[in-house]
Amino acid sequence: MQEFYINSLIDSLPFFFKGWFITLELSGISLITSTIGGLILGVLKYLRIPIIKYIVAGYVDLIRGTPFLVQIFIIFFILPEWNINLEAFASAVLALTIYGIAYICEIVYSALETISKGQVEAATSSGLNLFQTLRYVILPQAYRPILPPLVGQYVLMVKDTAIVSVIGLTDITRVGWLTVQRIPDGILVFGLVGIFYFVTCYPMILLANHLERKFTIQSSSL
Repeated sequence: MQEFYINSLIDSLPFFFKGWFITLELSGISLITSTIGGLILGVLKYLRIPIIKYIVAGYVDLIRGTPFLVQIFIIFFILPEWNINLEAFASAVLALTIYGIAYICEIVYSALETISKGQVEAATSSGLNLFQTLRYVILPQAYRPILPPLVGQYVLMVKDTAIVSVIGLTDITRVGWLTVQRIPDGILVFGLVGIFYFVTCYPMILLANHLERKFTIQSSSL
């Protein structure tokens, strides 16, 4: 019987690879959009612009304080009641982007806060405007404390894509659920699903560890 399950699972591999591709596509789009949005909001929070800083802080607290599952349910099931209809893939991208922006915003903001205020004041006194100070003084120094936790957040977001299967998107996790109904060996089926996630996330884990070691060594040598 076990051999039959294994052969059936091998026959299902094209279905798994199709689901994996959807997971990769969803992850790639969401990581790009959330990085751009998180960078913008992180800078806005750092600048402490009146009213805007409270809006950004409120958004971040709201998203980080509510489950991602609830957020995707609201987007996919509640928004249609307001005549905003999104397909499963678009809903998943939007939910992951909104979710990722909040966490990446905090990563960027925390990194910017590590930059000495004296350097900002020196740049201002040298005649640089706000945009030039950000571009030439603050952001070039902030990338070191940003990159390791940012890559770590990417790993978490890729794993969080598993939740989108609840709205019917045929990602790698949903492929596992559909397959286990036909091949009732949960360890075998979801072990394969886990391998796909591991193959996706492990290179980023190695990159995050490498960046953390690299920047730690550079900081200690200064």
